Amino acid sequence: MNPDSFQQLDKVIHEKSRMAIMSTLASSAELSFTELRDTLGMTDGNLTTHIRTLQKAGYVSVSKRFSANRPLTTCTLTGEGREAFGGYVDLLEEIIEQARGSK
Repeated sequence: MNPDSFQQLDKVIHEKSRMAIMSTLASSAELSFTELRDTLGMTDGNLTTHIRTLQKAGYVSVSKRFSANRPLTTCTLTGEGREAFGGYVDLLEEIIEQARGSK
């Protein structure tokens, strides 16, 4: 097992709530804040905090507009976010394979 692999994990994505957000957004072109909140069972404040962290890293884009005269906030992964998440998943798979190989 290579302990350096763990040091390479993206710490922004690795936190479980942010990993859940990234995973959910990776499987959808776009999700509303409400859909994301309800899917993940998070509070508004908690989700907002994690989305801001992902935005600062350049991984998530947030768009605000009106739909049927109501505000609508949507979230999408950026190209950089898709690439970072793909690399994160690939590294996790390598770690798992290393662990299985060392049995």
